[in-house]
Amino acid sequence: MTALAESSYKIPPLEEERLAISGHIVDVSPQAFKVAGLSPFVRLGDCVACPGPNGEEIGEVVRIEADSLTIKPFGNRFSRGVKAPARRIGPLTVAPSERWKGRVVNAFGMPCDGAGPLAAGDEDRLADAAPPPALRRGRVGGSVPTGVHALDIFTPLVKGQRIGIFAGSGVGKSTLMGMLARAQGFDTVVVALVGERGREVREFLEETMGGDLQKLVTVVATGDESPMMRRLAPRTATSVAEYFRDRGENVLLIVDSVTRLAHAARDVALAAGEPPVARGYPPSVFSELPRLLERAGPGLEGSGTITGIFSVLVDGDDHNDPIADAIRGTLDGHIVLDRAIAEQGRFPAVDVLKSISRLADRVWDEQQRELVTRLRSMISRYEDTRDLRLLGGYQRGNDETLDQAVDLGPHVYDYMVQHPGAITTGEPFAELSARLKKSFAAARGPAKA
Repeated sequence: MTALAESSYKIPPLEEERLAISGHIVDVSPQAFKVAGLSPFVRLGDCVACPGPNGEEIGEVVRIEADSLTIKPFGNRFSRGVKAPARRIGPLTVAPSERWKGRVVNAFGMPCDGAGPLAAGDEDRLADAAPPPALRRGRVGGSVPTGVHALDIFTPLVKGQRIGIFAGSGVGKSTLMGMLARAQGFDTVVVALVGERGREVREFLEETMGGDLQKLVTVVATGDESPMMRRLAPRTATSVAEYFRDRGENVLLIVDSVTRLAHAARDVALAAGEPPVARGYPPSVFSELPRLLERAGPGLEGSGTITGIFSVLVDGDDHNDPIADAIRGTLDGHIVLDRAIAEQGRFPAVDVLKSISRLADRVWDEQQRELVTRLRSMISRYEDTRDLRLLGGYQRGNDETLDQAVDLGPHVYDYMVQHPGAITTGEPFAELSARLKKSFAAARGPAKA
């Protein structure tokens, strides 16, 4: 027993003997199946294979009892019956390599792009690995220009940061993440598409990425796949990102979306018999999410970094949704997309007043910090008086600060509007400052200027 427990997280010395340990199925339900005879030899998270005439079907152990295991299958349909054999195969691993760049794989790390076999790397990595020890991790690095004006000015990113994009459906969340995937400054980009529509995978690769896939690894689990595959895909993507990080690269990890991951984890936890505690979510969901998010960030001293961007689909535009609330406190910042801004035709629909980067002070100098503070104050004043101005209650000259907000606010908004393909590499602060100075001079008139 002790040897079995100790070898769960390393290559076991007697794997053939361990694989010979088998049991049999004693119960099958639409959500899971039970196996007897393996309880003393497995741990939560281990996988069990059930051989059959059409190959093996694999499931993960989600509950262990004295006389049986509850196993959630990775396939949508489980075709084995009672008394069918089952054997332990240990925790899932992936073996990424440099040749994975430009490829699309499923949650098991197997190719699904029709481009031929995918060579495995030299090292097997656990799909559900632990994050680096807190006191041995490096510090976050320098700034990363994304080319998205609204983010580079108001919520700048740094290497090793973890930030969330919070938005309702149809507000432009996936489009913004596609823009970020083309950002310069990263050696490798790993994208996990979790629960996406099948047609959107090709659109992302061919249109959003423009076919430029040389540094991109895409892990896909579409909405029609099982909850187990959708739950596994972000773990696999993170393991791939960790492989490149440990090689000293700066990696961008994008997970779209964490909410669909939480939905899949909820299905798995309910099948394991957990009670729902918050809007149908069992307790394990709220412990599983931080464990995944903590794997992003700086690696050990001397290695690379993983800059994590995680999208959160807020149900019904409710930003106090339990998942959004739990994730917000774990991340290093959040970008909020607002439906009202999207309805005005301003994309990306970033609400700069509600968005924040907790590491922005590492990027801004004193002048930039002062400019951002003044811009936020001006935009707040502009938005707070919108109804007053629509009703005709605003008169120029009574409030100089409001006059300035009315004159310059629309120009700030215009500068932040970008087409998905319009990624720039200029200096956003210098460009915006020049535009505002020109607009301010024009608003005052030649005599006052």
